[in-house]
Amino acid sequence: MDTYDIIVIGLGCAGVAAASTLAKAGQKVLALEAMDRIGGRVRTVPFGDGVVEVGAEWIHGIGNSSIYRTAMQHNIKIIPQDPIFKMYRSDGTEADDDVLLNDLVNFCFVMVGQKHINSVGGMGESITNRLLLYVKSKYPYLIKDNSFLPEFLRLMNAYISVHEASNDWNEVNPLSEYEDLKGHQHMSWHRYGYKTLFDLMLNTYNNGPGILNLDIKLNTEVTQIIWPKDGGDVRVVCADGSTYTSRHVIVTVSLGVLKERYNTLFKPGLPREKVEAIEKTSIGTAGKIIFKFDKAWWQGQQTYYGFMWKADDIKKLPKDDYWITKIFGASRPRGSTNTLSLWTSGEVGKLLEIMPEDIVNRKCLELLRKFMGKHYDIPEPTGMIRSTWNANPFTRGSYSFDNRLTQNANNRRVLAEPLRDTFGVPRVLFAGEATDSLHFSTVHGAVDTGYREAMRLINNSKL
Repeated sequence: MDTYDIIVIGLGCAGVAAASTLAKAGQKVLALEAMDRIGGRVRTVPFGDGVVEVGAEWIHGIGNSSIYRTAMQHNIKIIPQDPIFKMYRSDGTEADDDVLLNDLVNFCFVMVGQKHINSVGGMGESITNRLLLYVKSKYPYLIKDNSFLPEFLRLMNAYISVHEASNDWNEVNPLSEYEDLKGHQHMSWHRYGYKTLFDLMLNTYNNGPGILNLDIKLNTEVTQIIWPKDGGDVRVVCADGSTYTSRHVIVTVSLGVLKERYNTLFKPGLPREKVEAIEKTSIGTAGKIIFKFDKAWWQGQQTYYGFMWKADDIKKLPKDDYWITKIFGASRPRGSTNTLSLWTSGEVGKLLEIMPEDIVNRKCLELLRKFMGKHYDIPEPTGMIRSTWNANPFTRGSYSFDNRLTQNANNRRVLAEPLRDTFGVPRVLFAGEATDSLHFSTVHGAVDTGYREAMRLINNSKL
């Protein structure tokens, strides 16, 4: 058995932040990753004439952002990509007023970042009520339009559900503790790719030498963490038969993996409060289908193409095709000029991970042509990538959200609480976006939790 000061399980955002911080502080660190790559739910892939992000795509806010600060310290240019929509209807016509529509989209998106006091129901109901008041005040003529608002609200449900990784926007708690960082909410790594963040943290950017004291093992799945309540080392057992020991272990696996494996992963088992927190906190799926073409066939300055379904067109669809109505639109990745990303979430996101690839390809192309085909000659794509965050046994979801059963941030605080021995020493620690009470679901939230747990050990006098 190899012995280390600290073992970090998982090399996503939180794991790399924790491992690099501890190793730079002089600790002998082992980082174990079940997949064959570093990055977790960040995955930058060469595609088209550049790169695309199959997972996390943007830096959400720049004020007090550890991610943005890291990029700036290394002279990495990060560019804004705030959503600018061009809307199309299911009969192939363009929506009339882009300025109005983008104003309404922005209003709804701002509402997502606010706590809706005295709300009854889900986030969607709260946003709808606020939007109707806004429309009555600024665009009163729209109230008499029996088709526009239902179409727009259907689109916003799908759009915000992707943002939350939920199946429906009313699954989300309107009293969520989530807080936006200040500044642009969609800052892109563009052709650098989000993978650059890991190169910066691990000191491998531009062929850097890495970090002394840090051992990294990929393709090494952890099957059990045996932690002592009354002294001795923590023992980490892996699927390949290898075993490692350390004084402390930091677990950074996703909430989805914890939900699936908490009963067998820890010995002794987790306390009741932590089990309840794992079970009550939700993790959802945000899905992408990314196409590449010989060249870009779209035009204009917009970054998103939104799809507004007419109720009659939905009724005409075959039952098996209803899932396409949950794809709210397409976006243009900044890392590649000839690629287009289609977005969905929830149960449809899970379905598209396992649906035959030829059907996904054909139906999504039909969708693009239905909405945009009257204005563009849309060719056959030359390649397709789709995300599989729910099907992946080492992620089991995209990111967490506050469901309507979550009344406050206490569940996340319990998720973050270490397992301590009888002397009060933290032996098994927890990091990852789901353990951040205010910035869950984000890369900066995940990174901050890795740093939080590393500093908990560095500052612990009993280390």
